[in-house]
Amino acid sequence: MKENIRKLGIWMDNSTACLTEYSTGEMKTHIIKSDFDRQEREYRISKGEFTMHNKEQHDQADYYNKLSEVAECYDEVILFGPTNAKSELFNILNEDHKFSEIDIEVIPSDKMTENQQHAFVREHFSTHPSLSAMTPIL
Repeated sequence: MKENIRKLGIWMDNSTACLTEYSTGEMKTHIIKSDFDRQEREYRISKGEFTMHNKEQHDQADYYNKLSEVAECYDEVILFGPTNAKSELFNILNEDHKFSEIDIEVIPSDKMTENQQHAFVREHFSTHPSLSAMTPIL
């Protein structure tokens, strides 16, 4: 049985990710933002559709890489949020063998305040038994 299971909740959309480590005490949020924002998009559109699309793909890949680097330090991760970004990240993580031992779950949710995100993470991890900590039945 694994002790000290590290659990992480990631509320995300296409431009911002709010990372909350599960704790029975006070929880804090760390924010990771994509470099490709609305202002950047408008600037790139003026330079041409191809340039804009290329830059957007590159920035999105960097955004997902930053999230992947953080997620690999945990045993369990929940991805939640209002857009399909959580599913895109899940697919990327699922293809990488480094994440084969990490329990990752995708849950649709609405836009949330920081306090709502903390409550969501606390509720999820306190009511769902840890898959990593469960003893196999023989």
